[in-house]
Order: sequence, then structure tokens, then C-alpha cells
Amino acid sequence: MTSCCGGALLSGCDGALSVASPGEGVIVVPAPTPAAPTPSPTPTPTPGTPAASCPSGTIDRGVIGSFRGCRIPSLITGTTTLAKLPGVAYEINGRVDVGIDIGGAGTAPGGQSAILTVAPGAIFYANELDADNDYLIVNRGSRMLAEGTETAPIIFTSGQNLRGTATDESQGQWGGIILAGRAPISNCNLGGVVGGAANCENVVEGTGTALYGGDAPADNSGVFRYVQIRYSGTILAEGVELQGLTLGGTGYGTAIDHVQIHNSSDDGIEIFGGRTNLKHIAITGADDDSLDYDVGWRGQVQFLLAVQKPTNTQSDNYMLEIDSNNGEDALPRTWGQIANFTFVHTTTGTNAAIRIRGGADSRFVNGIVTTPQACLNIVAGADAGGKTTIRAADSTPSTSSPVVTGTLGALQEYGPPLFHSIYFACGTNKYAASTVNGVSVTTAEQLAVVENAPSTNIVIGGTIGAALVNMYQIGTGPAAVTATNAANFNPAPATGLAAFFVNAPYLGAVSPTAGDPNATWFQRWTCNSNRINFGATSGACTALPVN
Repeated sequence: MTSCCGGALLSGCDGALSVASPGEGVIVVPAPTPAAPTPSPTPTPTPGTPAASCPSGTIDRGVIGSFRGCRIPSLITGTTTLAKLPGVAYEINGRVDVGIDIGGAGTAPGGQSAILTVAPGAIFYANELDADNDYLIVNRGSRMLAEGTETAPIIFTSGQNLRGTATDESQGQWGGIILAGRAPISNCNLGGVVGGAANCENVVEGTGTALYGGDAPADNSGVFRYVQIRYSGTILAEGVELQGLTLGGTGYGTAIDHVQIHNSSDDGIEIFGGRTNLKHIAITGADDDSLDYDVGWRGQVQFLLAVQKPTNTQSDNYMLEIDSNNGEDALPRTWGQIANFTFVHTTTGTNAAIRIRGGADSRFVNGIVTTPQACLNIVAGADAGGKTTIRAADSTPSTSSPVVTGTLGALQEYGPPLFHSIYFACGTNKYAASTVNGVSVTTAEQLAVVENAPSTNIVIGGTIGAALVNMYQIGTGPAAVTATNAANFNPAPATGLAAFFVNAPYLGAVSPTAGDPNATWFQRWTCNSNRINFGATSGACTALPVN
């Protein structure tokens, strides 16, 4: 493997200058010097003990816990593979870039595309001993192929986790993972630029220079499958944070499936525009929002299980926060569809489980929401003439059944939020009203949106005791609610877009049917904590698999 830092090549950790030659792209363990009279093979450490040396192209950082820490370069170019090696954990130190930004149109001077492949079972940790912020960013035009398996997930975590000092309350011990893509966004950082154009781009918050956005909705930033991201979410300044997983302008060619974000000190996942769809997502212990999306994201999420931190230190922490204040009529307009979700909201530090602001349209299908607070807080628009969150539609979303190709008016407005087959177990107040610039969406107006047509099959007075078993299995309350076929809301065939939603005929993220893969999708590859226990097949978040 080669590094482009200062144009230098990193030596192997055994002191040999045995860097993989250009084009090989595979980090390998150098063979030992032959001993007379017969060469000896590279020793494999006893399981649970550190490796004797690091692979070439990385820097030996010594022993950390039961691993040998091997620092990866700060810039990765070309085609590179990081193998799972016994007793090795890869160190992220400061900002690590995969590729050099090629720009929204793919023609930025000096841009270099890269592909980083990570083997199942590989473990990464952040170097907490330095004062800099540690995070990994995949820049526009590059890809990261992090494909773990059910029995060998890829884990990104903190140095404290390897040292054995992380606890169930630990959070914010490093930055997280950022995927920056070239798909359309609405928050252009230059005036006079049209949203969704190739030159509509913005800076990933907290990075200072990393850009996202473009005009390629099918853009591919890679694959994240069977991945854990633990103890992330560094807060750099007030209102400037890094999430567990940040998706900035990533396209629908990007695959996010079977990903757990655990104990992020900010959001679990935040989506800034783009077109990426997500499936089989577990967000446990987020200190801020579990899922946050805005600035023109148009996508789908199915099988989302989120359990909030009960004693949040951040204000305005929601299970789901949609859009932000200002810019409500910026295009493309946000259009998010969430199906088969379970939200366990335990904090009393915020006014509702779900907050929806004015620059977004949403559809919710087959959900379970439990909270001691109100279930919903619909907020009026801040700068677009009032109640943009619930104004009438000028557009029609595409659907597959009945087949509707869809239309887009000047505002790309699909109307008030849509709810289908939702079991709400709320506190005394079901809805919370907030005033913005003297305007609020009243609780009566919110009730009309949720409980009247075109919303269908809604229970607003459910109880927490009847909602769930073990915090993830469907309880008797939602089991009595007629489910909706989410596949009906896939785009019509004429759009050329692939179907994403499947028909999961039950409420919540977990199937009640034995033998259904979606009855156990969250087990084995995840980790347990005091937030939620996924069962004996998942290990503790405070521990690491024997490598």
C-alpha cells in the first residue's frame, strides 16, 4: 500500500522497506528473515494476543489492549485493501482521507479517485492520545467497500474501547465516518447557484474543507454492510459536530445495510441531501438525534431500530429530526420515507420523539413510537411564509401501486406528512407545538394531519407496556394494527429507479414471524449495552471480538 502524504512511502513496521508495490493495493504482513538452516513461517499470534508486527504501509504504534496498533496513512489513493490480520487493529490518527475530492462535476484539478476495501472482521480505532480530532472521510469520487458479515462485522471504535476503559456511558471519544458524494443537495454554499447543480456544494460541518454535493443522483460512495461505529460524535464547537455516520450528498449507488451506531455524542446518522437509501439500521444511545435528515435528501429507510440515551446532555434530542430552520423552499425539497421503524425515546429533556420542520415532506409506514413525552412536534416554517410543513401539495409522489409516475411542481411540495399504520405510545400530551417567528402549527392542526385521511390505521393513545417486548419485539398493541404494504410506495417503473421497500406486513423494525430473516436481522453482528440487549448472540459494546 502507498501513502501520498508528503510523497513518502511508509515502511513496514518491522523496519523493512517492504511497502506493497503500486497497483497491488493489499496490505500484507512481511515474511520474517529466514533463519538458518530452515526458513520459518510468519508466526500467527495466539487468539487474543497482539501481533508481532504490523503490515507494510502502516506504522507500528505498539500494543494497545490485546492488539498491535497499526496506523494507516492520512491519505489513501489508488486501490487498497486492509486485511483482517490476527492481533492487528488499524489506527485512525487525525483526519484520514480516502481519495482527493474530484468535485461536483468530477473534474476538480488534482482530484484522485480511490477505492479502499476493508475485510470482514477488521477493527479500527481512533488515537485518543493526541489532541486532534480523529475521523475518516471518503471524498467525492472515491469509494470505501466495508463489507463485514453477520459473524465478522467491521468495527470502528475508540482507543479507550481497545484499552478496556470504555463504559456504557462513554461517548464522543472520536469523530466518526463521513461519506461525501456528488448527488444533489439544496444548501449551496455560493449565491446564485441552483440547487442540485454540479456546482451546488457545501462543506461537511466540522471538517473545514471537505465538500459534498453535485448533480449525480446515482453516485456511489461505496458499501457499508455489517458495520459497527462506536463511541463517536466529537463536538468541535457549539453547533459544529461530527456524527457517528455522516452522509453528505451520497447517491443511490451507495449501499448502507446492517449498520449500528452506538453511543454517538451527537446524531447517530445525519444525512445532508443526496439520494442514498438505508436498510437494517440500529442506533443505540445517541446523545442527540438518532436520525437527522435535511437539505434535499430524497430517499427511503426500512427496518430502523433506535433506542435513545435516557440521560441526554444535548438539548433538542429527538429520535428523528427532519429539516432545519430557514431555507424551506430551497430545492430539491427533502422527501424522506421511513418504513418498519421502532423508536424507543426515553428522555424527558426534549418536547417530543419526532420533530418535523418546514423544508421537508415525509411519509411514515408501519412504525412503533414510545416516549414519556409528546410523540410529534411539527414546526412551522421560519422564512417561507408560515406553515410550510403542512401546506397543500403542488406535486405528486411517484408510487408503484397504484402506479403514479409522479409530478413535480414549482415547490416540489407533496403536502403535509403522511402516516400509515403507526402505533404511538406517548405521554400525556400527544403533540407539542413550537412557535417560530410568531407562527406555530397548533396541536389541533397536528392531530388533523396524523389522525385524519389520507393518513391511515393510526393508534395515538397506545401504552408503552403494550407496545414492545424486550424493547424490540412487537407487543400486543401494535400487533392489532393493520399493517400497510410499504412496497406500494416504491417509485413507479417508468422512473427507472429500483424498488427499495419490501412488503413487511407488521409494525416496527422486527418481524414477529419465526424463521423470517427480519426477525433476527439485528442480532449477532451488533453489540449489547445498558441501552438495549439484543440477545446472547451479540457481544458487549464495551468489549471486542477475539481477533
